[in-house]
Amino acid sequence: MSNRCFRRTSASKVVQKLLIKALLERNLICGGDRILIAASGGKDSTVLAWALQQVRPALKRDYELAAIHISSDFCGCCKKSVLSQKLASWGIPFTDLFVPIIRRLKPGEKMNCYWCATQRRTELLRYALAHGFNKIALGHHLDDILETFFMNMTAQGTLSAMPMLLSYRKYPVSLIRPLGYVEEQQIIACAAEQDILKTACTCPYGVHSHRRDIRKRIADFTGNSGAVKRRIFQALSSGSSDLLVAGEPLVCNTKDEFSEKIVNIG
Repeated sequence: MSNRCFRRTSASKVVQKLLIKALLERNLICGGDRILIAASGGKDSTVLAWALQQVRPALKRDYELAAIHISSDFCGCCKKSVLSQKLASWGIPFTDLFVPIIRRLKPGEKMNCYWCATQRRTELLRYALAHGFNKIALGHHLDDILETFFMNMTAQGTLSAMPMLLSYRKYPVSLIRPLGYVEEQQIIACAAEQDILKTACTCPYGVHSHRRDIRKRIADFTGNSGAVKRRIFQALSSGSSDLLVAGEPLVCNTKDEFSEKIVNIG
């Protein structure tokens, strides 16, 4: 997974090649899949949508794509009209779903990234189940995976990372992260080539987050080297200690219990 073979290739082709590599090696997409893309409006998920559409001929697997954007009551920076136009030009249906994330906070609680992520994930699962999607595609990339690993290790004392494929044992839906082999800098370059950066938004709550601090620390000790980051990634994927494979995070005994958990919020 060295960058040397990509030096003379456009960033867009690099992203496509790494995406196909991840899809095939991790068996993330199968024929007949109905895939719901979590389109935040940022560069990562927008590049993901573009790339999943572009690699269809090479992948030779029949799958359906749709995208959903979860609007909230605290951030209106996403250029949804531009995003929907981009997705439409790629032949991807788009849905905009409003979720009152702040209003769901209980008295005395403050808005934070974990709460927001929990609410968004709940709505994604609910929508996917209601509309017959069997996979939800998230735009997390290689740097996100490494940052999450070090955040969990330093803040929680646990060795865990974002799985590239998370299959629920009892429910007909899985989470996939097809950009898991792609570095953020490669996504940025691809987004610039495809004129995607102009549509991207930035969450106001992420400016001073723990993730940003960990990102800086990783850059410091790796020298921001893609090769070093990929060796760490490889270590997370080695044999029986593969931290990129995980069980279901929402533990329920029955489907009714699952439905109750994702319906009764706040």
